[in-house]
Amino acid sequence: MADQSLLTRLDGIEARFEEVATLITDPDVIADMKRYVRLTKEYKELQRLTDATRRYRSLIADVADGKELLEAESDPELRQMAREQIDAAQAELPRLEEEIKLLLIPADPEDGKNAILEIRGGTGGDEAAIFAGDLCKMYIRFCESRGWNVAVTSASEGAAGGYKEVVLSVTGDGVYGVLKYESGVHRVQRVPATETQGRVHTSAATVAVLPEAEPFDVEINEGEIKWDTFRSGGAGGQNVNKVESGVRLRYMWRNPNTGETEEILIECTETRDQPKNKERALSRLRTFIYDKEHQKYIDDIASRRKTMVSTGDRSAKIRTYNYPQGRITDHRINYTIYNLATFMNGEIQDVIDHLIIAENAEKLKESEL
Repeated sequence: MADQSLLTRLDGIEARFEEVATLITDPDVIADMKRYVRLTKEYKELQRLTDATRRYRSLIADVADGKELLEAESDPELRQMAREQIDAAQAELPRLEEEIKLLLIPADPEDGKNAILEIRGGTGGDEAAIFAGDLCKMYIRFCESRGWNVAVTSASEGAAGGYKEVVLSVTGDGVYGVLKYESGVHRVQRVPATETQGRVHTSAATVAVLPEAEPFDVEINEGEIKWDTFRSGGAGGQNVNKVESGVRLRYMWRNPNTGETEEILIECTETRDQPKNKERALSRLRTFIYDKEHQKYIDDIASRRKTMVSTGDRSAKIRTYNYPQGRITDHRINYTIYNLATFMNGEIQDVIDHLIIAENAEKLKESEL
């Protein structure tokens, strides 16, 4: 049986799809890059919904046609074909209805973007920095398994290994929509390498995942940026000590939400090419400002969706990694697994899938679909 309330909501979807398809070929729209990108994203979303809607209407028609055939025909073979047609369509309809309901929920406009992933050692001193390094390796392996490109844009190493702070740039298809679930405090329980008496210590690292801003997402007066160059430190051969390839930018920015002015300082030593480092430092500046300017929007979502698993709250403890038990527990959905070694090797998709399912369930409940 078709869901009439769902069919009512689907009215007009195809008309809007055709309208957007026409708009993205309009020269005036193409010339307005911000509008063109927004409409292109809407087109892709509407295309999936339109395809599902057409399949849904086709299945409803199959049921109606099959019932009509049963009433009109006496031939056993034709009646059997009609019953099979009805059964097949009715079996598929509930699954397609759930797919459509999820597609009707407005997508997070940030999900398709690249991401900046920041990992910082928290409480726990040297052990926290080592754990931050372990998380960094885990994310790099995960991203590479997805076919995404990962680059370390800046890093501050810990005295005993790992990182006090490390920033990764991740580019690929739908990066932020997957990695956003990792924002928060990650707690580790294990015997540190420096512990002589075998006692289990608890340490923590914080992870922040930010959607990478496009050039037209924020306004920056590049003439007000102060640039410095310096020689990169660390490994890399003789070039590192002779060429000032590292760049540092300083920018005074006024927060439109608070009215306060602050100085932003960003360093980039990712490559030996100074122009490339400048370009990547600018990208991080845009992302930083974009994140700050949209914090009010993020806070609003968090206040309305108290239990949402991806509110962007970076102070919440989201996961515990217990080494003695080989256990990982995600506290947002009370999900526990016992494959810590595999998880730390980058196989984290299972937990992310459970988080996505939990969030979709919340969205469906909130939208009353």
